[in-house]
Order: sequence, then C-alpha cells, then structure tokens
Amino acid sequence: MTNRIIADISDYIFVSDKPAVSDAIFLPGGAHPQQPEYAAELYHQGYAKRILPSGGVSVKMDKWPGVQYKADIYTGEYDTDCGFFEDVLRKNGVPADAIIGEYRSGHTRDNAYLTRETADKAGLVIHTAMIICKAFHARRCLMLYQMAFPETEFRVCPVHCFDITKENWHTTEEGVDRVLGELERCGGQFPGDIKRYLDGERSRQPAGVL
Repeated sequence: MTNRIIADISDYIFVSDKPAVSDAIFLPGGAHPQQPEYAAELYHQGYAKRILPSGGVSVKMDKWPGVQYKADIYTGEYDTDCGFFEDVLRKNGVPADAIIGEYRSGHTRDNAYLTRETADKAGLVIHTAMIICKAFHARRCLMLYQMAFPETEFRVCPVHCFDITKENWHTTEEGVDRVLGELERCGGQFPGDIKRYLDGERSRQPAGVL
C-alpha cells in the first residue's frame, strides 16, 4: 500500500478525541480491561457520573472468551463482557450505582441499540457522551452509537489493545486484517441503519433547509 492509502485509512478508522465532561461513558463489549480501567479513571476525574458497559456473549464464539489481559488481577468467573467490565469498574473504585449494564448484546450494533434501550428504561437523558473502545474499533462504534443516539454529541476516547495503533497497524498481518475488516464493515454491514439515520436527520431539519 502507498503511504497515501495508509494515511487515509488510518485517519478514517482511528477516530480519537480528547476527553470532555459528559453525561455518560459508553463501553462497547470486549474482554480487555483497558476500556473499563480508562472509564474508571475518567469517572474519578469527574468527567462523567454514569458508565454504561455493554456486552453479552459474542455471536461469533457463542461463549465468553476469557480475560485477554491482566488475568492475574481480574479473576472472577465471568460469562459476559458486561459482567467482566462491571467487575473491573468496581475493582477500580466505581460505585455500583454509577454503573448501568446491558448484558444481552452479541455484536457492536446490539451494543449501541440495546444500550439505548437500557438508557431509556433508566430514564437517562444523554446529551453528551464518550465512547471508550479499542482504537481500531473507533469508527464503527461511533457510527453505530451515533445512529442509536442521534441527539447525542459524542467523543471517542480509544484505548490500545492487541498492540494495534494508528501508527503501526499496517506493519503486521493481524493489524492489517483487523483494520481492513473494520473498513469493510463500516461500508457494508449496516446500510439500512445509515439510511434510516439520514431519513431521521432530514426530518429534523427546519422547513426549507436542504
């Protein structure tokens, strides 16, 4: 790949914003503790009062894969992403009443839309939010959570897992596979969702605005 192609893909996939005070922090599912650890850090710094972890069992594996990092520290008998994330949050000092979990989702789309159901049932009004996800997962998480929460202003605050970064992804086979897989999913996985989102955006425009 030429440097221009690498740069364009990198800029698109690896969304990254600085943290900002928000109504909530969203945690799309996973088995790495870096996401909830960072969420706990931001919570203690006063960036948000609510953390919404999400995730059941991956539809690809049909079972929980086990802790992927720091398994010597996080030793619980976890059977869902959300259960694992909640334990990490509590072990890092986040009180239980600040955590609102979603345990059913099996993929990223469900992370977003079932979290929306969970937030609505809890009566949460979320004008601003941060998404803490794997760095190479950032664009797809942003797209799906934005469609599930069209009224919310998002910031994406990623963490690095599998040692895959914006700078090095193209240097390893695993990095290339994961990043190009994300690129493919962003274009082909949910066209219906995007069309519905765009229809909704048009309906919210004042009369006469194109």
